Amino acid sequence: MVVVTMLAATVVTVCAPYVNKTGKPLRLFFNWNFMKKILVINGPNLNLLGLREPALYGAKNFAALQQFIRDCAARLNVEVELFQSNHEGVIVDKIQAAYGVFDGILINPAAYTHTSVAILDALKAVALPTVEVHLTDISTREEFRRFSFVSLYAQKTICGKGFDGYKEGLEFLAQL
Repeated sequence: MVVVTMLAATVVTVCAPYVNKTGKPLRLFFNWNFMKKILVINGPNLNLLGLREPALYGAKNFAALQQFIRDCAARLNVEVELFQSNHEGVIVDKIQAAYGVFDGILINPAAYTHTSVAILDALKAVALPTVEVHLTDISTREEFRRFSFVSLYAQKTICGKGFDGYKEGLEFLAQL
């Protein structure tokens, strides 16, 4: 008989009865960590938060965003890897490398939102649950910013909530 118990909602302990040479029962314990692992991708110019158009994006810098994401992940008992690039191909490579490693992707594709079929195709190829997030509400911005290729695949799109949009996205992915 195998008994499975949940400990702290993230570790499964399996107790399997076996017998030693004298016939006395032994108990073996195996622990597997089931903490979700989420890749957080930030696209071009997000590394300049606090400098770039603070009236639009806020005065907090990129380091503050990264710490906010780490703090949210810790509260949700989710492991995150943070990644930022200004280069479309590097982002595509990172998405492809996520296959079989991560349980979901939280992405702010930034300017590539409106232009990158390559990022869309990479997300579709790895088929991981994906949440798209934007600090501003792209639906109220310039006309060319209102369309998102990523939204054609993402299970959820969050716009205009600032840093809190990342929290909402992590919460959504943690629940899957």
